[in-house]
Amino acid sequence: MTVDDNSREYDLTEDIEYDIVGVGFGPSNLGLAIAIEEHNRQCAPAERLTSCFVESKDEFAWHPGMLLPGTTMQISFLKDLATQRNASSEYTFLSYLSERGRLNHFINLQTFFPSRLEFHDYLSWAAGKVDATVHYGTRASAVVDTGDGYGVRTEGRRTGTVRGRNIVLAGGLTAALPDGVTASTRQFHNHDLLGHLDRLPSRNHRTFVVVGAGQSAAEVVDYLHSTYQDASVHAVLRKYGYSPADDSPYANRIFDPTAVDDFYSSSHSLRDQLLHYHRGTNYSAVDLPLIEELYAREYAERVSGARRLFVHGASRLADVTEEASGVRASVEHGPTGLAEDVLCDAVVYATGFTSLDLPDILGPLFDAVEFDAHGPRVTRDYRLVTRGSRAGSIYLQGGTEHTHGLTSSLLSNIAVRSGEIVKSAVGARVRSVV
Repeated sequence: MTVDDNSREYDLTEDIEYDIVGVGFGPSNLGLAIAIEEHNRQCAPAERLTSCFVESKDEFAWHPGMLLPGTTMQISFLKDLATQRNASSEYTFLSYLSERGRLNHFINLQTFFPSRLEFHDYLSWAAGKVDATVHYGTRASAVVDTGDGYGVRTEGRRTGTVRGRNIVLAGGLTAALPDGVTASTRQFHNHDLLGHLDRLPSRNHRTFVVVGAGQSAAEVVDYLHSTYQDASVHAVLRKYGYSPADDSPYANRIFDPTAVDDFYSSSHSLRDQLLHYHRGTNYSAVDLPLIEELYAREYAERVSGARRLFVHGASRLADVTEEASGVRASVEHGPTGLAEDVLCDAVVYATGFTSLDLPDILGPLFDAVEFDAHGPRVTRDYRLVTRGSRAGSIYLQGGTEHTHGLTSSLLSNIAVRSGEIVKSAVGARVRSVV
Protein backbone atom coordinates (compact mmCIF):
# COMPACT_ATOMS: atom_id res chain seq x y z
CA MET A 1 0.00 0.00 0.00
CA THR A 2 1.17 3.53 -0.75
CA VAL A 3 0.61 5.76 2.26
CA ASP A 4 1.63 9.38 2.78
CA ASP A 5 4.25 10.34 5.36
CA ASN A 6 2.25 10.87 8.56
CA SER A 7 4.73 13.30 10.08
CA ARG A 8 4.00 16.34 7.91
CA GLU A 9 1.22 18.21 6.18
CA TYR A 10 1.23 19.23 2.53
CA ASP A 11 -0.94 20.31 -0.37
CA LEU A 12 -2.76 17.35 -1.87
CA THR A 13 -3.58 19.19 -5.10
CA GLU A 14 -1.99 17.45 -8.09
CA ASP A 15 -2.19 17.88 -11.83
CA ILE A 16 -3.57 14.34 -12.09
CA GLU A 17 -7.07 13.08 -12.72
CA TYR A 18 -7.62 9.63 -11.26
CA ASP A 19 -10.18 7.28 -12.70
CA ILE A 20 -11.59 6.76 -9.21
CA VAL A 21 -11.30 8.84 -6.04
CA GLY A 22 -12.69 7.06 -3.01
CA VAL A 23 -14.04 8.99 -0.04
CA GLY A 24 -13.50 6.85 3.06
CA PHE A 25 -11.32 3.77 3.44
CA GLY A 26 -13.32 1.38 5.55
CA PRO A 27 -14.24 -2.15 4.44
CA SER A 28 -16.30 -1.01 1.42
CA ASN A 29 -13.62 1.07 -0.29
CA LEU A 30 -10.94 -1.38 0.86
CA GLY A 31 -12.86 -4.02 -1.08
CA LEU A 32 -12.97 -1.62 -4.03
CA ALA A 33 -9.19 -1.06 -3.87
CA ILE A 34 -8.68 -4.84 -3.98
CA ALA A 35 -11.04 -5.19 -6.95
CA ILE A 36 -9.16 -2.42 -8.78
CA GLU A 37 -5.78 -4.06 -8.11
CA GLU A 38 -6.97 -7.46 -9.32
CA HIS A 39 -8.63 -5.91 -12.38
CA ASN A 40 -5.43 -4.05 -13.33
CA ARG A 41 -3.37 -7.24 -13.13
CA GLN A 42 -5.34 -9.05 -15.80
CA CYS A 43 -6.72 -6.40 -18.15
CA ALA A 44 -5.36 -4.68 -21.22
CA PRO A 45 -3.30 -1.53 -20.47
CA ALA A 46 -6.04 0.71 -21.87
CA GLU A 47 -8.51 -0.63 -19.33
CA ARG A 48 -6.37 -0.13 -16.21
CA LEU A 49 -7.79 2.15 -13.55
CA THR A 50 -5.93 4.70 -11.45
CA SER A 51 -7.27 5.42 -7.98
CA CYS A 52 -6.74 7.35 -4.79
CA PHE A 53 -8.54 7.26 -1.43
CA VAL A 54 -8.93 9.77 1.41
CA GLU A 55 -9.69 8.66 4.97
CA SER A 56 -10.29 10.85 8.01
CA LYS A 57 -8.88 8.30 10.49
CA ASP A 58 -5.14 8.30 11.10
CA GLU A 59 -4.90 4.61 10.25
CA PHE A 60 -7.15 1.79 9.15
CA ALA A 61 -9.71 0.87 11.81
CA TRP A 62 -13.10 -0.81 11.82
CA HIS A 63 -15.24 0.04 14.88
CA PRO A 64 -12.29 -0.36 17.31
CA GLY A 65 -14.44 0.87 20.20
CA MET A 66 -16.66 -2.21 19.88
CA LEU A 67 -13.99 -4.92 19.69
CA LEU A 68 -15.38 -6.54 22.82
CA PRO A 69 -13.93 -9.82 24.06
CA GLY A 70 -15.91 -12.84 22.93
CA THR A 71 -17.99 -11.05 20.29
CA THR A 72 -18.24 -12.84 16.95
CA MET A 73 -19.19 -11.89 13.41
CA GLN A 74 -22.81 -12.34 12.37
CA ILE A 75 -21.91 -13.22 8.78
CA SER A 76 -19.88 -16.09 7.35
CA PHE A 77 -16.14 -15.57 6.86
CA LEU A 78 -16.78 -16.45 3.19
CA LYS A 79 -18.46 -13.04 2.85
CA ASP A 80 -15.06 -11.41 3.04
CA LEU A 81 -13.53 -8.75 0.80
CA ALA A 82 -13.00 -10.99 -2.23
CA THR A 83 -14.30 -14.58 -2.15
CA GLN A 84 -17.73 -14.08 -3.75
CA ARG A 85 -16.13 -12.09 -6.58
CA ASN A 86 -12.87 -14.06 -6.94
CA ALA A 87 -12.52 -17.22 -4.87
CA SER A 88 -8.84 -17.55 -5.88
CA SER A 89 -7.95 -14.06 -4.66
CA GLU A 90 -4.97 -13.61 -2.36
CA TYR A 91 -7.19 -11.31 -0.27
CA THR A 92 -9.64 -13.93 1.01
CA PHE A 93 -10.06 -14.65 4.70
CA LEU A 94 -8.62 -18.13 4.10
CA SER A 95 -5.50 -16.58 2.53
CA TYR A 96 -5.18 -14.36 5.59
CA LEU A 97 -5.43 -17.40 7.89
CA SER A 98 -2.82 -19.25 5.85
CA GLU A 99 -0.41 -16.32 5.99
CA ARG A 100 -0.97 -15.94 9.73
CA GLY A 101 -0.33 -19.67 10.25
CA ARG A 102 -3.76 -20.33 11.73
CA LEU A 103 -5.61 -22.07 8.89
CA ASN A 104 -5.68 -25.55 10.45
CA HIS A 105 -6.48 -24.15 13.88
CA PHE A 106 -9.41 -22.21 12.45
CA ILE A 107 -10.67 -25.31 10.64
CA ASN A 108 -10.68 -27.14 13.97
CA LEU A 109 -12.97 -24.46 15.41
CA GLN A 110 -15.69 -25.75 13.07
CA THR A 111 -17.33 -22.36 12.71
CA PHE A 112 -18.25 -19.94 9.95
CA PHE A 113 -18.16 -16.99 12.36
CA PRO A 114 -14.74 -15.69 13.44
CA SER A 115 -14.36 -13.36 16.38
CA ARG A 116 -14.81 -9.68 15.64
CA LEU A 117 -11.26 -9.09 16.82
CA GLU A 118 -9.91 -11.58 14.28
CA PHE A 119 -12.00 -10.15 11.44
CA HIS A 120 -10.69 -6.68 12.31
CA ASP A 121 -7.17 -8.09 12.07
CA TYR A 122 -8.05 -9.59 8.68
CA LEU A 123 -9.30 -6.22 7.41
CA SER A 124 -6.18 -4.46 8.73
CA TRP A 125 -4.01 -7.13 7.07
CA ALA A 126 -5.74 -6.54 3.74
CA ALA A 127 -5.46 -2.74 4.11
CA GLY A 128 -1.72 -3.09 4.66
CA LYS A 129 -1.31 -5.46 1.72
CA VAL A 130 -3.34 -3.85 -1.06
CA ASP A 131 -1.60 -1.71 -3.69
CA ALA A 132 -3.51 1.53 -3.15
CA THR A 133 -2.76 5.18 -2.49
CA VAL A 134 -4.50 6.14 0.73
CA HIS A 135 -4.25 9.56 2.35
CA TYR A 136 -5.00 8.97 6.04
CA GLY A 137 -5.82 11.77 8.48
CA THR A 138 -7.53 13.56 5.58
CA ARG A 139 -11.21 14.47 5.60
CA ALA A 140 -13.23 15.04 2.45
CA SER A 141 -15.05 18.34 2.97
CA ALA A 142 -16.86 18.60 -0.38
CA VAL A 143 -17.26 17.13 -3.84
CA VAL A 144 -17.08 19.74 -6.62
CA ASP A 145 -17.67 19.75 -10.37
CA THR A 146 -14.43 20.52 -12.24
CA GLY A 147 -16.06 20.62 -15.65
CA ASP A 148 -14.23 17.57 -16.99
CA GLY A 149 -14.90 15.43 -13.92
CA TYR A 150 -15.06 15.90 -10.18
CA GLY A 151 -12.81 17.08 -7.39
CA VAL A 152 -12.72 16.15 -3.72
CA ARG A 153 -11.72 19.01 -1.44
CA THR A 154 -9.81 17.83 1.58
CA GLU A 155 -8.88 19.07 5.05
CA GLY A 156 -6.55 17.78 7.75
CA ARG A 157 -3.13 16.25 7.16
CA ARG A 158 -3.53 16.69 3.40
CA THR A 159 -5.26 19.82 2.16
CA GLY A 160 -6.25 20.70 -1.39
CA THR A 161 -8.29 19.09 -4.12
CA VAL A 162 -7.85 15.63 -5.63
CA ARG A 163 -9.42 15.25 -9.06
CA GLY A 164 -11.26 12.18 -10.26
CA ARG A 165 -13.36 11.18 -13.23
CA ASN A 166 -15.47 9.13 -10.82
CA ILE A 167 -16.07 9.55 -7.08
CA VAL A 168 -17.01 6.62 -4.84
CA LEU A 169 -18.60 7.74 -1.59
CA ALA A 170 -18.14 5.23 1.22
CA GLY A 171 -18.03 7.51 4.21
CA GLY A 172 -19.49 4.84 6.46
CA LEU A 173 -22.20 5.31 9.07
CA THR A 174 -22.62 8.12 11.58
CA ALA A 175 -23.61 7.33 15.15
CA ALA A 176 -27.18 8.43 15.89
CA LEU A 177 -28.21 9.72 19.31
CA PRO A 178 -31.86 10.23 20.32
CA ASP A 179 -33.33 13.69 19.80
CA GLY A 180 -32.36 16.04 22.59
CA VAL A 181 -29.32 14.06 23.73
CA THR A 182 -25.96 15.84 23.70
CA ALA A 183 -22.91 13.60 23.78
CA SER A 184 -20.68 13.98 26.82
CA THR A 185 -18.20 11.99 28.89
CA ARG A 186 -21.15 10.33 30.65
CA GLN A 187 -23.63 10.07 27.76
CA PHE A 188 -22.30 8.53 24.57
CA HIS A 189 -22.97 6.24 21.64
CA ASN A 190 -21.78 2.65 21.85
CA HIS A 191 -19.59 2.85 18.70
CA ASP A 192 -16.62 4.00 20.83
CA LEU A 193 -17.61 2.19 24.02
CA LEU A 194 -14.11 1.15 25.07
CA GLY A 195 -12.66 4.60 24.52
CA HIS A 196 -15.44 6.31 26.48
CA LEU A 197 -15.12 3.86 29.35
CA ASP A 198 -11.40 4.62 29.55
CA ARG A 199 -12.23 8.33 29.78
CA LEU A 200 -15.08 7.99 32.29
CA PRO A 201 -14.51 10.65 35.03
CA SER A 202 -15.57 8.42 37.95
CA ARG A 203 -17.75 5.47 38.97
CA ASN A 204 -19.33 6.73 42.16
CA HIS A 205 -22.67 5.00 41.58
CA ARG A 206 -21.35 1.73 40.13
CA THR A 207 -24.28 1.67 37.72
CA PHE A 208 -24.73 1.85 33.95
CA VAL A 209 -27.80 2.39 31.76
CA VAL A 210 -27.87 0.98 28.22
CA VAL A 211 -30.53 2.12 25.73
CA GLY A 212 -31.32 -0.04 22.70
CA ALA A 213 -32.64 -3.44 21.63
CA GLY A 214 -30.23 -4.62 18.93
CA GLN A 215 -27.14 -6.82 18.84
CA SER A 216 -24.81 -4.01 19.89
CA ALA A 217 -27.03 -3.07 22.84
CA ALA A 218 -27.08 -6.67 24.10
CA GLU A 219 -23.32 -6.98 23.66
CA VAL A 220 -22.76 -3.77 25.63
CA VAL A 221 -25.00 -5.03 28.45
CA ASP A 222 -23.13 -8.34 28.49
CA TYR A 223 -19.73 -6.63 28.49
CA LEU A 224 -20.54 -4.13 31.24
CA HIS A 225 -22.16 -6.77 33.46
CA SER A 226 -19.24 -9.19 33.01
CA THR A 227 -16.41 -6.66 33.24
CA TYR A 228 -17.62 -4.42 36.07
CA GLN A 229 -18.64 -7.04 38.59
CA ASP A 230 -19.22 -4.41 41.27
CA ALA A 231 -21.72 -2.57 39.05
CA SER A 232 -25.39 -2.82 38.14
CA VAL A 233 -26.53 -2.62 34.53
CA HIS A 234 -29.97 -1.37 33.51
CA ALA A 235 -31.07 -2.21 29.96
CA VAL A 236 -33.89 -0.03 28.62
CA LEU A 237 -35.93 -1.46 25.71
CA ARG A 238 -39.16 -0.32 24.09
CA LYS A 239 -39.86 -4.00 23.41
CA TYR A 240 -40.54 -6.45 26.24
CA GLY A 241 -37.17 -7.99 25.54
CA TYR A 242 -34.57 -8.68 22.89
CA SER A 243 -35.84 -10.28 19.69
CA PRO A 244 -33.80 -13.09 18.09
CA ALA A 245 -32.09 -12.42 14.78
CA ASP A 246 -33.40 -14.47 11.88
CA ASP A 247 -30.28 -16.05 10.41
CA SER A 248 -32.07 -19.08 8.98
CA PRO A 249 -30.89 -20.23 5.52
CA TYR A 250 -33.91 -19.10 3.53
CA ALA A 251 -34.10 -15.70 5.22
CA ASN A 252 -30.40 -15.18 4.54
CA ARG A 253 -31.13 -15.28 0.83
CA ILE A 254 -32.01 -11.60 1.21
CA PHE A 255 -28.24 -10.98 1.41
CA ASP A 256 -27.35 -12.99 -1.72
CA PRO A 257 -25.93 -11.02 -4.68
CA THR A 258 -28.86 -12.19 -6.82
CA ALA A 259 -31.27 -10.71 -4.27
CA VAL A 260 -29.92 -7.27 -5.18
CA ASP A 261 -31.08 -7.83 -8.77
CA ASP A 262 -34.48 -9.01 -7.50
CA PHE A 263 -34.85 -6.03 -5.18
CA TYR A 264 -33.74 -3.47 -7.74
CA SER A 265 -36.20 -4.76 -10.36
CA SER A 266 -39.13 -4.80 -7.92
CA SER A 267 -41.82 -2.17 -7.55
CA HIS A 268 -41.52 0.30 -4.70
CA SER A 269 -44.38 -1.38 -2.84
CA LEU A 270 -42.73 -4.80 -3.10
CA ARG A 271 -39.40 -3.34 -1.96
CA ASP A 272 -41.13 -1.95 1.13
CA GLN A 273 -42.69 -5.35 1.81
CA LEU A 274 -39.37 -7.17 1.48
CA LEU A 275 -37.64 -4.73 3.84
CA HIS A 276 -40.48 -5.14 6.34
CA TYR A 277 -40.48 -8.94 6.10
CA HIS A 278 -36.74 -9.24 6.66
CA ARG A 279 -35.95 -6.47 9.14
CA GLY A 280 -35.38 -9.18 11.74
CA THR A 281 -32.26 -10.31 9.89
CA ASN A 282 -30.48 -7.04 10.66
CA TYR A 283 -32.38 -4.43 12.68
CA SER A 284 -33.07 -4.56 16.44
CA ALA A 285 -32.30 -8.27 16.50
CA VAL A 286 -29.90 -10.26 18.68
CA ASP A 287 -28.22 -13.65 18.38
CA LEU A 288 -30.38 -16.14 20.31
CA PRO A 289 -27.54 -17.60 22.45
CA LEU A 290 -26.77 -14.12 23.80
CA ILE A 291 -30.44 -13.52 24.60
CA GLU A 292 -30.61 -16.83 26.46
CA GLU A 293 -27.38 -16.08 28.34
CA LEU A 294 -28.59 -12.66 29.52
CA TYR A 295 -31.98 -14.04 30.58
CA ALA A 296 -30.37 -16.91 32.49
CA ARG A 297 -28.03 -14.47 34.21
CA GLU A 298 -30.87 -12.16 35.21
CA TYR A 299 -32.97 -15.10 36.45
CA ALA A 300 -30.09 -16.48 38.54
CA GLU A 301 -29.77 -13.10 40.22
CA ARG A 302 -33.50 -13.09 40.98
CA VAL A 303 -33.02 -16.45 42.70
CA SER A 304 -30.01 -15.35 44.73
CA GLY A 305 -31.43 -11.91 45.50
CA ALA A 306 -28.16 -10.23 44.50
CA ARG A 307 -29.46 -8.21 41.56
CA ARG A 308 -27.06 -6.49 39.17
CA LEU A 309 -28.79 -6.97 35.82
CA PHE A 310 -32.13 -5.27 35.21
CA VAL A 311 -33.89 -5.47 31.85
CA HIS A 312 -36.62 -2.82 31.65
CA GLY A 313 -39.00 -4.04 28.92
CA ALA A 314 -41.69 -1.90 27.29
CA SER A 315 -39.88 1.11 28.69
CA ARG A 316 -38.20 4.30 27.60
CA LEU A 317 -35.76 6.85 28.91
CA ALA A 318 -38.15 9.64 29.83
CA ASP A 319 -35.60 12.14 31.15
CA VAL A 320 -31.85 12.38 31.67
CA THR A 321 -30.08 14.91 33.87
CA GLU A 322 -26.34 15.13 34.33
CA GLU A 323 -25.23 15.88 37.88
CA ALA A 324 -21.85 16.54 39.43
CA SER A 325 -21.13 12.89 40.18
CA GLY A 326 -23.07 11.12 37.42
CA VAL A 327 -26.37 10.95 35.54
CA ARG A 328 -29.95 10.74 36.80
CA ALA A 329 -31.94 8.67 34.30
CA SER A 330 -35.72 8.42 34.55
CA VAL A 331 -36.89 5.05 33.17
CA GLU A 332 -40.61 5.03 32.39
CA HIS A 333 -42.59 1.79 32.02
CA GLY A 334 -44.93 2.33 29.09
CA PRO A 335 -47.99 0.26 30.12
CA THR A 336 -48.21 1.67 33.67
CA GLY A 337 -46.59 5.08 33.21
CA LEU A 338 -44.57 4.48 36.38
CA ALA A 339 -41.09 5.98 36.37
CA GLU A 340 -37.98 4.91 38.23
CA ASP A 341 -34.96 7.16 38.76
CA VAL A 342 -31.62 5.42 38.24
CA LEU A 343 -28.47 7.19 39.40
CA CYS A 344 -25.73 5.97 37.12
CA ASP A 345 -22.18 6.69 36.03
CA ALA A 346 -22.97 6.63 32.30
CA VAL A 347 -25.76 6.19 29.78
CA VAL A 348 -24.74 4.22 26.69
CA TYR A 349 -26.92 4.74 23.63
CA ALA A 350 -26.88 1.74 21.28
CA THR A 351 -29.33 3.55 19.04
CA GLY A 352 -28.03 2.83 15.58
CA PHE A 353 -26.51 4.87 12.79
CA THR A 354 -27.42 7.17 9.94
CA SER A 355 -26.01 6.79 6.43
CA LEU A 356 -23.84 9.26 4.55
CA ASP A 357 -25.15 12.85 4.57
CA LEU A 358 -25.33 13.52 0.83
CA PRO A 359 -26.31 17.21 1.05
CA ASP A 360 -23.32 17.85 3.32
CA ILE A 361 -20.69 16.12 1.16
CA LEU A 362 -22.09 17.13 -2.25
CA GLY A 363 -22.88 20.76 -1.44
CA PRO A 364 -24.18 22.59 -4.55
CA LEU A 365 -23.89 19.35 -6.56
CA PHE A 366 -26.72 17.92 -4.47
CA ASP A 367 -29.18 20.13 -6.38
CA ALA A 368 -28.41 18.12 -9.54
CA VAL A 369 -29.33 14.76 -7.96
CA GLU A 370 -32.60 13.28 -9.17
CA PHE A 371 -35.08 12.05 -6.54
CA ASP A 372 -38.27 10.07 -6.34
CA ALA A 373 -40.58 9.64 -3.36
CA HIS A 374 -38.23 7.12 -1.74
CA GLY A 375 -34.89 8.90 -2.02
CA PRO A 376 -32.13 9.67 -4.51
CA ARG A 377 -32.32 7.76 -7.77
CA VAL A 378 -29.49 5.23 -8.12
CA THR A 379 -28.69 3.01 -11.10
CA ARG A 380 -28.18 -0.73 -10.71
CA ASP A 381 -24.38 -0.19 -10.79
CA TYR A 382 -24.64 2.21 -7.79
CA ARG A 383 -24.32 5.50 -9.71
CA LEU A 384 -26.23 8.54 -8.52
CA VAL A 385 -28.58 9.78 -11.24
CA THR A 386 -27.96 13.47 -11.91
CA ARG A 387 -29.41 16.01 -14.29
CA GLY A 388 -27.33 17.23 -17.21
CA SER A 389 -24.42 15.71 -19.08
CA ARG A 390 -21.36 14.92 -16.95
CA ALA A 391 -18.00 13.42 -17.78
CA GLY A 392 -17.95 11.05 -14.81
CA SER A 393 -20.14 9.53 -12.13
CA ILE A 394 -20.65 9.52 -8.37
CA TYR A 395 -21.05 6.02 -6.94
CA LEU A 396 -22.54 5.16 -3.55
CA GLN A 397 -21.34 2.41 -1.22
CA GLY A 398 -24.08 2.82 1.34
CA GLY A 399 -27.26 4.87 1.44
CA THR A 400 -28.89 2.66 -1.21
CA GLU A 401 -31.16 0.47 0.90
CA HIS A 402 -34.23 1.94 -0.82
CA THR A 403 -32.91 0.82 -4.23
CA HIS A 404 -30.61 -2.16 -3.56
CA GLY A 405 -31.92 -3.70 -0.34
CA LEU A 406 -30.53 -4.62 3.05
CA THR A 407 -26.96 -5.21 1.84
CA SER A 408 -26.53 -1.46 1.18
CA SER A 409 -24.35 -0.76 4.21
CA LEU A 410 -23.41 -4.31 5.26
CA LEU A 411 -20.32 -6.42 4.74
CA SER A 412 -22.33 -9.16 3.02
CA ASN A 413 -22.03 -7.88 -0.55
CA ILE A 414 -18.78 -5.88 -0.56
CA ALA A 415 -16.85 -8.23 -2.84
CA VAL A 416 -19.52 -8.39 -5.54
CA ARG A 417 -20.48 -4.71 -5.30
CA SER A 418 -16.84 -3.65 -5.68
CA GLY A 419 -16.50 -5.70 -8.83
CA GLU A 420 -19.67 -4.16 -10.25
CA ILE A 421 -18.40 -0.63 -9.64
CA VAL A 422 -15.05 -1.44 -11.28
CA LYS A 423 -16.83 -2.94 -14.30
CA SER A 424 -19.05 0.13 -14.57
CA ALA A 425 -16.12 2.57 -14.36
CA VAL A 426 -14.13 0.62 -16.95
CA GLY A 427 -17.12 0.45 -19.29
CA ALA A 428 -17.76 4.19 -19.06
CA ARG A 429 -14.10 4.92 -19.74
CA VAL A 430 -13.96 2.66 -22.79
CA ARG A 431 -17.16 4.22 -24.18
CA SER A 432 -15.74 7.73 -23.75
CA VAL A 433 -12.59 6.77 -25.67
CA VAL A 434 -14.57 5.24 -28.49
